Amino acid sequence: MTNLTDEQLRELISNAKTVAIVGASNKPERASNGIMKFLMKNGYKCVPVNPIEKEVLGIPTVDSLDELDFEPDIVDIFRQSAFAAEVVREAAGKNAKLIWLQEGVQSEEARKIAAYVNIPYVEDKCIFKEYLRLGLAGK
Repeated sequence: MTNLTDEQLRELISNAKTVAIVGASNKPERASNGIMKFLMKNGYKCVPVNPIEKEVLGIPTVDSLDELDFEPDIVDIFRQSAFAAEVVREAAGKNAKLIWLQEGVQSEEARKIAAYVNIPYVEDKCIFKEYLRLGLAGK
């Protein structure tokens, strides 16, 4: 499911409670850091996924999605495109409800995997920008 309508996307984001941030960083200049802050401020439970960091924004990290003890509503991927398919496989194994590849991250293989397991999929878009564009701010 890659061609999501705005209404489908709005519903998926609005109904989400948990977001796994793959590639989360403690560096304030990184997009993953700012977006994780934004999502937390807007009521989402965020879990940073990064095998190098011990915690991000005060939240303990997990090394991979496989370590999650819950099914994430959104898996937000801030990794290089070359790693996207591997992360999407893990997300599928955790029954993610939406897979999101941030701006600049694209992968035909990841797209095919998401389609095969029928998980809604967005690539090369900023979840923050889409959140605002869809009119979800303040809701």
